[in-house]
This record gives sequence, C-alpha cells and structure tokens, in this order.
Amino acid sequence: MTCLGNILWLIFGGLLASIGYILGGLAMCLTIVGIPFGLQSIRIGIANLAPFGKEVVITPHARSTLALILDVIWLVLFGWGIALVHLTSAIILAITIIGIPFAKQHWKLIPVALLPFSRELR
Repeated sequence: MTCLGNILWLIFGGLLASIGYILGGLAMCLTIVGIPFGLQSIRIGIANLAPFGKEVVITPHARSTLALILDVIWLVLFGWGIALVHLTSAIILAITIIGIPFAKQHWKLIPVALLPFSRELR
C-alpha cells in the first residue's frame, strides 16, 4: 500500500512539489549564506518524493544552538509559508474520503517544513 500511495502522490502533485523544493534549494545555494537553507530545502524535496511509509523524527543535533538559530531564521523567512501551503492542502484534501491519506501526508510534512534543521523524514 505504501508503494501505491507514493506512486499516486507523485502523479497528483508530489513530483511538482518536490521539483519546487529542489529548484528553490538550488536558488538559495547561489549565495554562501543561503547554502545551509538550500541544502535543507533540497533534502525536504527529496523526502517529499515518497512520504508514505516514513515518519518525522527529531535529528540527533536538534538540541544544538546552531540548529535552533537556523530553525528560527528558516521559520521566519520560509517555514511559515511552506507550512501554510501544506496545511491548506491538507484541509482541502481532507474534504473527500479519497483525499484523507494524502491530507495525512501533508499534515506530516508540516513539522519538517517549520523546523527542517531539527526534524526529518525517515
């Protein structure tokens, strides 16, 4: 069921979302200051290719001061907007019974979109 869910996810928008994350990450990598944020965006884009069967976990370095500072910068500049898109998509998809599994995946991606330096999909 996980494989089928991931295939349907890719067909119905997951591939485009992943491409958006990856292209945005590449654009952020054009500056030296943006490289850490770009790498996180690319990591989220790759994880967004197959979210079914994965869970959000706290990274080992999540309690470091650097991760906290980078998470706060990410949250203020990018994270709230990305999380809002995932929340809106989850609400829209949850209207239908068929969309509920996909809404759950969007809901699962919200913490990763908010705090990518201390959360990841595994």
